[in-house]
Amino acid sequence: MFDLEPDDELALVLETARRLAREELVPPMRTHEADRAISPALASSWEEVGLSTLDVPIELDGAGMGCLARVFVNEALAEGDVGAAIALDPYGTALVALLEVGGLEAARTLREATGDGARRALFVDARDALVSEDDAGLTLDVPWVAADEAVALVLLDENGVCLVTEGLAFDSVRGAGIRAAGGGRLRLDGAPVAGRWENAEGAGRARARARLHTASLLLGVLSASCTFSANYAQERQAFGRPIAHHQALAFLITDMRIALDAARLVVHEAAWRVDQRLPCETEAASAFAEVIEVGRTIGPNGVQILGGHGFMADYPVEKHMREARALSLLHGGFDAAIEDAGQALIAQERPLGLGQEGAL
Repeated sequence: MFDLEPDDELALVLETARRLAREELVPPMRTHEADRAISPALASSWEEVGLSTLDVPIELDGAGMGCLARVFVNEALAEGDVGAAIALDPYGTALVALLEVGGLEAARTLREATGDGARRALFVDARDALVSEDDAGLTLDVPWVAADEAVALVLLDENGVCLVTEGLAFDSVRGAGIRAAGGGRLRLDGAPVAGRWENAEGAGRARARARLHTASLLLGVLSASCTFSANYAQERQAFGRPIAHHQALAFLITDMRIALDAARLVVHEAAWRVDQRLPCETEAASAFAEVIEVGRTIGPNGVQILGGHGFMADYPVEKHMREARALSLLHGGFDAAIEDAGQALIAQERPLGLGQEGAL
């Protein structure tokens, strides 16, 4: 038995995040997208709220509220503007990845490199990059990251993480989604490694938390698409009544919301397992794959409900569809998540031998 209802403290934090999204992320979202950056005023508001360290331990001056709290807040912020939500967060999952693999000392190394969050750090899964290393240092090519600049990189592979604080080079890439966070190709050419920590079990948990972080952002995007398209369908008239009252469209809107709610539950359960220090890698991979699959339905259908208007920048559903596609490519995407979840399930199976009950 597990309880996914937010307690009073988290409920207050969540309401603050929703207010920030509603009042300060939604109104300027097209401006932020065009500028490929958030405004200084929004950055100042974010610093006052203090949501950046929600899942950071108290020992590192964080709130220590855990992964589930981060998932709740991520969804609320992404429902406003996921690009701004990513741009506002100086660590993403870089800090928690170091915590899972290298502990507090490793995380402190990153805090020092970023000036306690004054400058941005990036998390990159090695599955999303071309990586090689020799005596000259680390060479890396990531076709797209949601940033135009950063002062530190945390690179995750199957064995652990490494920290790079020098030689990060960005080439601006327009990108289809998440433009408010910037967007560029990240390259390293013989960069020195500032720190390396190996811990295969910790690396698995770090990837699980990264997937849940991205899945929760994706949930927020999909929730925004469901809400906007359903409201539009209640207002748009055809044949003398709102189009939402026509059976086919009513069924579609209902199916979209059911799929979203089901995906949210599996993400929340996996995040709860992270906080309880239970095995979570399989659950996180499955949850990420489920949210991606749901996004493939909700994104295009949100646009379809609006018809031709859905492709116009006057309405946000085309933005939601672009953003959902971009987020679904991270951490190896759908195929890697399915493979990880499948391999874990296969490993748990015990093959039946001759003479065993149920053997053929």
